[in-house]
Amino acid sequence: MRIEHVEPNPDNPPKIPLSSGVRVANLLFVSGQASTVPGQGIVPGTFDEEFHRTIQNVEAVLAAGGATLRDVVQVRAYLRDESARSRFNELYAEVFSEPYPARTTVGNHFSFIQIEIDCVAVLPDSGA
Repeated sequence: MRIEHVEPNPDNPPKIPLSSGVRVANLLFVSGQASTVPGQGIVPGTFDEEFHRTIQNVEAVLAAGGATLRDVVQVRAYLRDESARSRFNELYAEVFSEPYPARTTVGNHFSFIQIEIDCVAVLPDSGA
């Protein structure tokens, strides 16, 4: 089985030992994404700002692997502040649509980011 590493910014790959995404057969596994900008690192902000930047980064990896948010079947979200869960649900419902992906939401202990998201997508049938 062929494993393909997926990087949305091949000229500026992550500074830590991981692939932004890994494609195996018709599955795309997206590593945890946060509120970062290539070449700048973490960009702190309000919870909403960090959520939207994180989703943009998830979308970039998905696009590099041939998928979109509509192809996502599982999401794992890590929230620094458990009290942000209801706001997270509101924002999540704005970017994902029914039928919603399977999801796990847990707390994290990162002091430098408010949210991290990883996911799994099923790649669209290429007709092959």
